[in-house]
Amino acid sequence: MICCFTGHRVIVDSLQLIKNKLKETITNMVEFDGFSEFYAGGAIGFDMLAANTVVELRQNNPNIKLTLILPCKDQDRYWNINQKIEYERIKILADSVFYISETYTEGCMLQRNRYMVDNSQKCICYLKEMRGGTAYTVRYAAKKGVPIINLA
Repeated sequence: MICCFTGHRVIVDSLQLIKNKLKETITNMVEFDGFSEFYAGGAIGFDMLAANTVVELRQNNPNIKLTLILPCKDQDRYWNINQKIEYERIKILADSVFYISETYTEGCMLQRNRYMVDNSQKCICYLKEMRGGTAYTVRYAAKKGVPIINLA
C-alpha cells in the first residue's frame, strides 16, 4: 500500500518532535497496516523531512520504498545551493523518481499533489494553516476519501 506526504515548507514546531512523530507513524503503518511505499513531492520543508525519514527507516527495513513524485525537472531553479545539494542527494537515495512535467508549467505542482493522492491509500501531512498547496492537497484527499494523519 502507498502513503503520500504533504506539508508546509516552513516547519514552525520543533523539528525533532515532527521527525519523531513521522518515524513512529511510518513505522506503525509499515508494521501494522501493510504500507511499503511512500510518495514525497520533493519540496523544501516537510517533503524533504518525510523523504529523509523514509530513507532512514529503510536502513532497517529494505522493503520500504521511497518514490519522489516531482512536479518538474527544474523544481529547484530558485533554491539556494544547500537546498539544491539536499534535493540532489534525496533524488539519488530514492527508489524511483517520477516527473509530472519536463519543465515548470502552471498547475504542475497541483498535478503532482493530485497524482500522489489519487494513487495513495493514506496521506500524512503537516498542516498548520488552511491555505496554500498543502491545504489544497489535504482538502483533495478528504474529498477523495483518503484517510489523513496530521502531525501538526
